[in-house]
This record gives sequence, C-alpha cells and structure tokens, in this order.
Amino acid sequence: TAATQPSIDWHLKENAREHHTSKFSGDELVVRRGQAFTVTFSGTEQPEQNLIFIAETGPKPSKAAKTLATFGVSSTASTEGWSAVLQSSSSSSVSVSISSPHNAVIGRYRLSVQSTASGSPSTARLGTFVLLFNPWSSGDDVFMPSKAECEEYVLEEFGIIFAGNKNHISGFGWNFGQFQGDILDICLSILDRSLYYRQDPATDVSHRHDPRYLGRVLSAMVNANDDQGVVLGNWSGTYEGGKNPTSWTGSGEILQSWKKSGFKPVRYGQCWVFAAVLTTVLRCLGIPTRTITNFSSAHDADGNLRVDEFYDAEGNHLERGADSIWNFHVWNESWFTRNDLGPSYSGWQVLDATPQEESGGIYQCGPASRYAVKEGEVDLEYDCPFVFAEVNADCMYWNYDSATGKKTLILSKSTEIGESISTKAVGRDDRVDVTRDYKYEEGSTKERDIFKKARKKLGLEDKFDPTAPTQEEIEQKPDISGKFKVAGSLEVGKDLNLLLVLANLQSHAKTVHVKMTAWSTLYTRRPVREIWKDSISVTLSPKEEKQFPIKIKYNEYQQQITTDKTIQVTAICHVEDGVQVLVQRNIALDNPAINIQVLGEAKVNKEVDVEVVFTNPIDAEVMDCVLQVEGSDLLTGILELRIPPLKASEKSSTRFKLIPSEAGPKHLLVNFSCDKFPDIKTFKMVNVTN
Repeated sequence: TAATQPSIDWHLKENAREHHTSKFSGDELVVRRGQAFTVTFSGTEQPEQNLIFIAETGPKPSKAAKTLATFGVSSTASTEGWSAVLQSSSSSSVSVSISSPHNAVIGRYRLSVQSTASGSPSTARLGTFVLLFNPWSSGDDVFMPSKAECEEYVLEEFGIIFAGNKNHISGFGWNFGQFQGDILDICLSILDRSLYYRQDPATDVSHRHDPRYLGRVLSAMVNANDDQGVVLGNWSGTYEGGKNPTSWTGSGEILQSWKKSGFKPVRYGQCWVFAAVLTTVLRCLGIPTRTITNFSSAHDADGNLRVDEFYDAEGNHLERGADSIWNFHVWNESWFTRNDLGPSYSGWQVLDATPQEESGGIYQCGPASRYAVKEGEVDLEYDCPFVFAEVNADCMYWNYDSATGKKTLILSKSTEIGESISTKAVGRDDRVDVTRDYKYEEGSTKERDIFKKARKKLGLEDKFDPTAPTQEEIEQKPDISGKFKVAGSLEVGKDLNLLLVLANLQSHAKTVHVKMTAWSTLYTRRPVREIWKDSISVTLSPKEEKQFPIKIKYNEYQQQITTDKTIQVTAICHVEDGVQVLVQRNIALDNPAINIQVLGEAKVNKEVDVEVVFTNPIDAEVMDCVLQVEGSDLLTGILELRIPPLKASEKSSTRFKLIPSEAGPKHLLVNFSCDKFPDIKTFKMVNVTN
C-alpha cells in the first residue's frame, strides 16, 4: 500500500554551507560523503523508531556492491555504513541527520523511507540527492589537510594555464566553471557514457567510490577516441568544421555543446583543452585537481626513453618516426591516496586526457604517482613509463638523407626534456615551478642513477637497440658552436630580428657552410609551412666568434604563421673536415596587448561597466573583429560582441555591463579575435563586494 506522499525539506542552504557545496546552482541537495546532512519530512504518521531509510544509486542497486543501503534511526552515527540519527520530532514531522560512509560510491542517490504503520510496510520516495568526494574529511581517500588547497583545487573556478616555450613562458586564463548551470549533471552523464559503464553498468557504478578508478575512466572520456567522449583532438593546423583549440576560454561552453549535440564530440581540442575539461569534471566531483604544464615535453612513442628528431641537409625538420618534442604539454594532477601502492606514493597523481598513446587498449593515461615518476619506479601502475619519458627522455638529433636512407647523429642531449614544470599558485595568480617534484636536479648523479634504474626496469639496459647511436657518435666533439639570439621584441605584427652567433672552438681556421630555414609550427613543433630560407658560407679564424643578423619581416611570416604563433629557426652547419652542428631555436611570439578597465565598483546584483581597449599595431586594416567575454559569477554564459574594422594604428574601445552574482575575487576572461590576430587573451581579477 502506498503511504501518503511525505513532504521533505532538504535544508538546502544549511547543508550546502556545511558541505562546501553552496556554489552549485541547482535546487537538488548536493552533499559530500562521510559527513552528516539533515532532512526534515512529514506525512509518515508513525513512531520514528520504525522508519527504515533506503539510499540507492545506479541501475541495479545491491548491498553487495555497496550501491544500496538500508538503515533505521539510531542514537549515534555509524562509523561503518549509512546511518540516521534523530534530531527532533513532533506530531507532524521528523528531522534526521543522515551520514554516509567515507568510502561511499559517489553519484546521484534515490532516497526513500519505509514505514510499518497499520501493520503492512509501505515505501515512500523522498527524492534524490547527489553525493560527492569530501577532501575536507580526514577519512576520505581525497582528504587534503590544507583548507587553502581545498579552496583552490576544488572550489576555485578560475585557472591559469601556462604555455609558450621554455625560453618564453606565458599564461592564459581559463574558466573551469564547475559549479555553473547543469555542469554537475553533465559530469554525471559523462560517467554513464564510458566504455566501462556500457560493458557492465552495475560493476562500473560499484567502483565509483575510488578516485583512482574515476580518474582513469575520465582521462579516457574527456577525449573522443574510443568512446565518443567529450573533445575531439586536432593537431593538423586547419580546423574546418569546428572551433580552433586556441579560441576556447572555458570548459562550460565545451561541456554544454557536448550535451546539446546529443553527446557528439566537440571539435576541436589540443592538450590544454583536454586538461582543463578534466580539471572541471574532477573538481566538480570533489577530487582536488590542477593543471600542470611541462615545457620541452617528450612524446616517446616507442617506449625507449629516447626521442629522435630528424633534419635534412638544408636544415628542414622532417616528420619521420612517431617521436616528438612538444614546446609544452599540459596534463593534470589529482590528489588522493594510493592504497594499492603504499603511503609514500599517495598525494599528487598524474592524469592525462590528451590522446597520445593507448593504455590497456584505449586512449587513457594514469593515475601515475608523481613520487613513483620522480623515483624511476616505472613498473608501478598506471602508465608511469610514458609520464617518466615526458619529463626525462634523452634527445637525439639526426641528419637524414632521403636518397640513401642513411642517418647520422648530429648531437644527443640528456638535459633538454622536462623543464620549468609549472602550475598556478594557491590563492594567487602566479606561476609555481614544480620541476623538483618530478625529478632530481638535471645532470646530477642522482638524476642519472634514476634514469638508469628506469631503463633497467623497462628492460632497455640488456637489449641491443639497432637504432641507437654508437658511443663513438655520442662522444664526437664539434669544432664550432652556434646559437640563435633574439634581438628586439617577439610580437606578432613586428619584424623578427635574430642573430646567428658562430664560434670557432679550434686553434686553426674553419670554413663553414650554413643552411638556414624558418618554419611556422604548431606548439607540438610539427612543421606547417616554410617561411624563409637562406645560406651563407663563412671562414672563422682561430677562436673567432662572428654574428650574422637575420631579419624575417612580418609580411613574410604573416600568411604562414599558425594560431600557435610559433616559429622554429634552424641552421645546419656543415663544417669542412668536421662534424655537422645543428643550431635551432623555437620562438613563441606574443600577441599585441588588450586592456580591461572596470569602471566603478563591482557590487553583487548591481550593474557595473567594463571597457576593453585594443589598438591595431600594424599599418593595415584589421577586420572580422569579435570580442568574447566570460567569467563565473560575473555573467551568465558567454557574451559575444562584434567590433567594426580597425584602420592602421586605430584604437577601439568597447563597453559592456556586468551584473555580478556573488561576492569575492572573481575573474573576467576576454578573448579578442580578428583576421590578423586570432585569440588575443587576457583576464582581470574583479573584487566583488556586497
């Protein structure tokens, strides 16, 4: 028999305050596991001692799988399972405090109450609530002792992602937006669309208590490979049929379009997009997460801890072999314990949603314990060898002759890879260097010992590798040295001025024939279009150093450059009676500046004007100008403004209004695009008061 439908008060405000979930915007109760929440209901008309609560999740709830719990009203909260403790009761209503275990499965639960009034049991549904991980609770696998870190890595909706290259690090803002609109619902539906769920829904749901499991599943689901996941990668340099990866400013738009399209992969992403979306999803579910940028990041496709790059005699970078060295690569770290590995391996775990190599047959990567990576424990789960190589691989630069198929080693470097590993500071808009957490000091004996240990564990020490250079090749000494120096500013719209500096290291004269090229590249250093080439012959007297100025004009590179704004300049020096010398430099150009001014004080629910100013720096008209603005708690969704064309050196000033919805330090993100300058990004912190 159906009881009268009880009415329920979920105490949304009070529970949310206690559970650090106030920023979620829906009207469904969202709470964290291992912590009590209060509900009051009326209409059960019977002594509360006889009430039995049922909390269940997933398609086939069962006690064995811990996806179903039944519990009565007791006098104290249970430390093991679910429990309900009576808070107060009157003739018409009952208030109980419900607690879930520290290791409860997370997700959406259905709550019902069973009563045995009039002798026959009847069950009434009370509604649904969402249960999340709890980094504030010491019993949780994701427990993070520092409150400031919980604020940053779970509650902060703004992030800075570092990019550029090791000589020139830049950062851009990102709106994670994990508490906006229906993002929580979308994150839960990502879980229900994974391959693991499709194969066996009940088992998948029963594993959702484990951050290791969810981290791995989500690293697969954020990319579209294998499973129609969220974002489709594209590293071709042309992005027809979708959005250029550099144009996104936040995860919200991406997750919303995935849902709106009926879960078709969103086009297109590159590494920082995958990492940013994964940050949003994990922070939303309550797992502390941050983005990490590794400069000069190795993609070691064949697992030999070595990356090979090939150049022809003209100095062109050839696309041969699957290995590559990216100017930068962005992945994630999430914070949780590793009960499978032992206490020293707990803490930050590397997850990478960019589809680079398969793991267990699908494109997923991690969690790899950061401590295991630092110690060269590459045999520990998951995907440690790949992450170890990203920050430690040795680099080999070869000259390749396509006519004969012969390759000659030009130089090898063991200290090139994994530099300036960066993340945003806690509570500040600054960069923090975490390189030392990934490896011992480059070139130190400890670092080389760890590298040997990793090689040994991977069985590379004993195996003959026919592709490896000989010791003789590695030890050959060049007669000259060379480097490219930057002279002047590195800005799109200005000419590029460099100096090639060559020095004779010998005490007798040397004649050198130099072939130089400049190519526009992607940030992965994939060559896209040739910009310039030249050759010189020079005789250097003993110990002499000479400088050769190089100028690449804006109108020479303007048509060729990609939206990554990167150029690789290479000089291959053929020394008479000596070994070849390779000189190369990757150049990341800066965009011209845009300026944001908040005119007046920003107050909750009051309009405030913002002005964005851009000056066209080139002596030609720029057209198709669009301004995109977003920022959690400052405006809903994305504001898009079209701006009239700007003549040479003309200044444009655009005004719009914000109505902030919450007090505190908020971030406004602006992306300005036109035909000559795609995706000029900036952000501004806005202090909103009540």
